[in-house]
Amino acid sequence: MAILLSLALAGCSTATGNLLSTEDNRPISFTADRGVAAQPFPNNYRTEILAFMRTYLNNPVGLHDTAMAEPVQRTVGGRLRYVSCIRYAARDTDGSYRPARERAIVYVDGRLDRVVDDAGELCAGVAYGPFPELATLTR
Repeated sequence: MAILLSLALAGCSTATGNLLSTEDNRPISFTADRGVAAQPFPNNYRTEILAFMRTYLNNPVGLHDTAMAEPVQRTVGGRLRYVSCIRYAARDTDGSYRPARERAIVYVDGRLDRVVDDAGELCAGVAYGPFPELATLTR
């Protein structure tokens, strides 16, 4: 039984299995990341950040000390990407506020791709400006 299961799973991972590749044997890409150096500027970055943070945070209500840096190009995983940085202090369950946290938002092909929790190097030297829309998020 274990051998049959192994053979069935092995068939799914081949180019003919169509679960991990397209009909012309190109790998499926969920972010359409072509690995090109010329990435487009993320024009809707403010709107995308707000929509994402509403779902990313357990309680997006009442954020303090909200700030954002405009997207700049940085090298992420060996590839040139636009990165914007945000900083905010979230409310804890007891009503007090945690220290402000910094996050890096990485864009691929002009769209929000992921959040990097350890934003130290990616956000080094960026110029933060106010981001009041983040402070007015609702659930």
